[in-house]
Amino acid sequence: MTTRVDFYQLSRDPVERVAVMLARKVMQAGKRLLIVSGNPGQRAVIGKELWRGGSEEFLAHGEADAAHAEKQPILLSDNVEAVNGASMVILADGKWRAEALQFERALLLFGSEETEAARGLWRELDGADDVTREIHKQDDSGRWRAGA
Repeated sequence: MTTRVDFYQLSRDPVERVAVMLARKVMQAGKRLLIVSGNPGQRAVIGKELWRGGSEEFLAHGEADAAHAEKQPILLSDNVEAVNGASMVILADGKWRAEALQFERALLLFGSEETEAARGLWRELDGADDVTREIHKQDDSGRWRAGA
C-alpha cells in the first residue's frame, strides 16, 4: 500500500478551521477519518467546530475513549489508533507520528513553529518506498494550492 502524505502549511486560517474543511472533504469522499492531537484543548475546539455547521453541515464525530468510538465516522484521539477503521488521518498538532504511514493518506497540519520539522520530514520521506508527498499552501484569498 502506498501512503500519500499531504503537508498543509498553515499561514492564514487556524488549525481548527482547516481540520474541519479537510474532514468535510474526507466525508464527501465516503471515507472514515482519525484526527490526532496530543493537546486535549485543541481536540475540544476541533470537536466544537465539527458541531458548528448546523444540521445540514454537522460532521458526526466522537472521542476515541468514548463509548461506541468504533462507530464514529470521525474520531478525535491523542494517538494514532483508528478504532473506527479510518483510512485517513489528520495530524492536527503539527507533530509527525510514524504510525501515520499505516494509513492510505496522512495530512500533517503545521504552523510556523513546526516548519523546520516539516521540512526535515519532507526530506526524510523523499524517495521512501510506498510514500508520495504533496505540499499545500494557502494564498492571501484563502484558497489552497498544491505545489512547492
